[in-house]
Amino acid sequence: MNAKLGRAWTPPQRPDPILTAPRITPTAAELPAVVLDLELSDPLPSVPGVHPDGRRVRQSWVLVRLFTEPLGTVLIDVPDTGLRPADLGAAVETGLGPVLRPRVGELPLPIDGYTPATEPAFLARRREVLATAPPITVVVCTRERPGALARCLDSLLVQNYPAYRILVVDNAPAGGATAEVVRSAARRGPVDYLMEPVRGLSCARNAAVRATPGRALAWIDDDEVADPHWLAEIARALDDHPDADVISGVTLPAELETRAQLWFEQFGGHSKNRGFTTAVFGPRSGSEQSPLYPVPPFAIGANMAFRPGVIERIGMFDTALGAGTPAMGCEDTLAFTQVLIGGGTIVYQPTALTHHFHRRDLDGLKQQMVGHATGLAAAYTGLLLSRPRLIWPLLRLAPTALRELNTIYTPPSQTLRDDFPSHLRRANRRGMLAGPAAYLKGRFRARRATR
Repeated sequence: MNAKLGRAWTPPQRPDPILTAPRITPTAAELPAVVLDLELSDPLPSVPGVHPDGRRVRQSWVLVRLFTEPLGTVLIDVPDTGLRPADLGAAVETGLGPVLRPRVGELPLPIDGYTPATEPAFLARRREVLATAPPITVVVCTRERPGALARCLDSLLVQNYPAYRILVVDNAPAGGATAEVVRSAARRGPVDYLMEPVRGLSCARNAAVRATPGRALAWIDDDEVADPHWLAEIARALDDHPDADVISGVTLPAELETRAQLWFEQFGGHSKNRGFTTAVFGPRSGSEQSPLYPVPPFAIGANMAFRPGVIERIGMFDTALGAGTPAMGCEDTLAFTQVLIGGGTIVYQPTALTHHFHRRDLDGLKQQMVGHATGLAAAYTGLLLSRPRLIWPLLRLAPTALRELNTIYTPPSQTLRDDFPSHLRRANRRGMLAGPAAYLKGRFRARRATR
């Protein structure tokens, strides 16, 4: 604590943690990793070596913040005796010292009790943005997952944001469970319901766009929860970058209860090791990043926001792509690429956080990886069919894309074990080969549904 700085500024109360995943029956003697959301201005916790359910805790995956600003993540091995607060602080210092030290100077970790004399610049800017917050519609597209949807809506209803509504798009429902969840949530906040009868995520996304003309749209998946400041940080990016067409945040793991979930992170997860530095991609960044291959550095459909009119400008989401189609995904990837090709700008805003509940079993992980690979190849098939001249620049990018698809992400601050199953990599490659045919099949189905 630095007593010289006084107590002129009082930090706001932190909301109760949202990341309380439903408990599951242990299927192994070990817990791969506990997920911590660590605020350095609060007392640091201990991490026991044994979970209350009896499982041995192997690692701790930690999101590190200072006055709510996310600084980075570290993955720490947990010894048999557990981690003491001092051990946790030392690991954070080792992993994130270059980012942390410019903010706290020589203060020792943990720094709980430290209060600066004036409001931190990060919080002051957020408060300024919230004073003139633009209206935002949050869209959740869902199909027959009422439990996950209820958890997602719980996180959205406590957003620290003054001007938003939530639109739930019920895609080709088989029953009334989703509508009932929405009715319950609407008693607590501004939640609307829309039913889209044609199955497919792109159809649901397009239905939301048509129902909200002239609105900024923020998108989150039903198997996620939003950080309480998610919308505020999207608004910060929109205000800081008035030329931005799209804002993309960071999607982090909500839990790492199984090896399959940790393997998904090891394969890149949703964040692909993008880090916590804001980046701008657009007409002036072509020399640094090709608009034809936006996957590694930014953007994910589970955490994105579009300014009004941008989705209509690119011709809406391709209904041959996305969950519920043979391609299984990547309608978002194609949309991002079309924005960039059209001269638009995408901003990567790492302070806009959501948390995703990864597939817990190996079969689910395999299905997810095959689906992404199939969707990626299908998205580029659709791009080439609409713009055949792009074949040559895409061929030049092919070696880079293949390397990325086989990359195991192990940041220097982490100690992920090298046990990623090789058969998952092979399944990923098989998915790529199936992509072109999947797109053509999905395109035929989409045209038939339209007729």
